Amino acid sequence: MNAVTFSAVDVAVASVILVFDGALSVVLRLGIHRSLAVAAARMILQLVALGFILRTVFSIDALWLTAALVLLMTLAAAREAGARPQQRLRRTHYLTSLISVAAPALLTCVFALISLLPGDDGWSPRFVVPVAGILLGNVLNAVSLGMAEILEGVTVEAPAIEARLMLGHTFSVAIGHLQRRAIRRAMVPLVNQMSAAGIITMPGIMTGQVLAGMDPLQAATYQIVLMLLLAGGSGLGAVVSARLVIRQLADERQRLRLDRLRGA
Repeated sequence: MNAVTFSAVDVAVASVILVFDGALSVVLRLGIHRSLAVAAARMILQLVALGFILRTVFSIDALWLTAALVLLMTLAAAREAGARPQQRLRRTHYLTSLISVAAPALLTCVFALISLLPGDDGWSPRFVVPVAGILLGNVLNAVSLGMAEILEGVTVEAPAIEARLMLGHTFSVAIGHLQRRAIRRAMVPLVNQMSAAGIITMPGIMTGQVLAGMDPLQAATYQIVLMLLLAGGSGLGAVVSARLVIRQLADERQRLRLDRLRGA
């Protein structure tokens, strides 16, 4: 394959558009030019560091090192997912986030590595790390959106939920509409992404493979498989996170326990 490569000069040329956005922010007094600069610098440093780390991991090709890197990525994803909701569980917030992110993402990753990738090379870090990373990123978004919808929505709808409880509904029925809304909200970004793929936009994995010289039809097949895996993992993450949060908002007497929440 004839891969397209970029140099530091190419990166500088690509940054011209971002500099233009920063200038617009100053002229229009938007106040986002500093945030753009910090985010861009942070992104560049993080990706360059990741490149060096992956180069080392790929060259060593040791299962323990690959597992350690995936574990670190999982912990970071769980922390990021748990940090987004404004309302949080008092004692088990990050544990809930960790289980909600790790279980669906790693389960889907193992399924993909066992059933879809070559037996001889399927556990190579060149397969494991990218697949785990893209799954963690999408499950993270689903979990954070689902948790935020329930944790922030339950405080607003507490009177309605308690009214249903007084009418004799079980807690799962009383809060069921909030659970369904949270899962739907968590899945909307991926549904939109799948709906737009191939018509409005060329997804990132397919773009990278085409730039690397792969046949476009084969690249499209890779993207289809990955999108299906992402949809499955994100759906599991949304359901698991919603169920775990709801279970902790009720006690053994089927009462709503808002005292188990705290602000960010």
